[in-house]
Amino acid sequence: MSEEPSLAPLSPRLEQILQALPDQIFADRLRKVYAAATQAIARLSDMDVVKYETDSTDDSGADLSLWEAMAPVIRDTVVDVNALLAVIRQQFPGPQAGTPPPVAPTADQHKTRNAAASLRQAMGQVAQEVTQLGEAMRNPSVVSDRWVLLAEIQKFRTTFREQIGDLVYNSMSQLVDVARKEVVPGYEGDVKAAMTVRAIVADLTRIIAARLDKVREADAEDMQWNAQQLQNELDAFGRTAAYRGLRAQDKRHIIELRGQVGRLAAASTLTKAELLEPLEALDALVRSLSAVNQRKVLIINDREVWAVCGVRLERAQGLMGTDPAGAARFLAEAVMVAQSLYGRDPGLDVFLRKTRKVPLNTLSGPELRTTLETLQRLLANLGGM
Repeated sequence: MSEEPSLAPLSPRLEQILQALPDQIFADRLRKVYAAATQAIARLSDMDVVKYETDSTDDSGADLSLWEAMAPVIRDTVVDVNALLAVIRQQFPGPQAGTPPPVAPTADQHKTRNAAASLRQAMGQVAQEVTQLGEAMRNPSVVSDRWVLLAEIQKFRTTFREQIGDLVYNSMSQLVDVARKEVVPGYEGDVKAAMTVRAIVADLTRIIAARLDKVREADAEDMQWNAQQLQNELDAFGRTAAYRGLRAQDKRHIIELRGQVGRLAAASTLTKAELLEPLEALDALVRSLSAVNQRKVLIINDREVWAVCGVRLERAQGLMGTDPAGAARFLAEAVMVAQSLYGRDPGLDVFLRKTRKVPLNTLSGPELRTTLETLQRLLANLGGM
């Protein structure tokens, strides 16, 4: 008799919840689904799109070599997702036709029924996405362009990860109150990666804007130097974790503009108009990358951070008159937590950069009050997100 394959380890909190459920048979069925979900999410995060990219956008065709490289990735994506769907079908096949529901289900029975229904609903959504992946891979406009193909594969794998994470969270939420970071596999890593992209993109936006201002004010003899500096700045960005986390199509545009800048930097003569053209396009592109703020993991995380900061600031404000040192400590804690919002709003970014150089827990008097009120105002401007 063949041994049953070992299950992927679950998060401590998820395992704790399962062990505490009154129906341990149901808990074991959930455990198998969550283990399969954990494995699927881990495998869907293994793909490094960078190694399939090219430093040129001139030849965008998805040639045979790319197909040979990507075919296993596409196949494994479908296999990994279908493996999870198979486990859900096996563990939660749904009530047979004609089976009457319990006459008076207990509270626990009601929760388990809702959790099972949530899993089956999510299974249908994921299965539909698998179908859409197959259709996309048969679309000539997708498969004929290297960058479009990479972007589509990247998009589908990200969507699968999000859907599977939702599957775990939504079903578990039917049983107990939990936070996503406690139960969703890989969630904290996804949040940290997205925050890294946001922070570095925010800094790149400032750098490009500053370079644009310098070029507009520079004399003709300084154009070459500015082009070389811009090239260095783009090269530095290309080595960051944020660059690796960008969408393939955004990378395509950056590579294209970086190529233009490189040619200008090597030219014997260069006019201001010639340099401003790619620089202004680059400025617009980099500003558009702030769309990272719309990633689901950041929206959820930012709301939690906003709430935590609000609580810290309320406690700080309450201590202003009686315990200024305590108020300063709570303010310092709020600012430390708010650092994870860097890149969300330019005004808040300026404040966060300044406070990195200030020992906030030593503030007192008007300076303490002003700093506290400034952060309160900046967070209020975010509107609760």
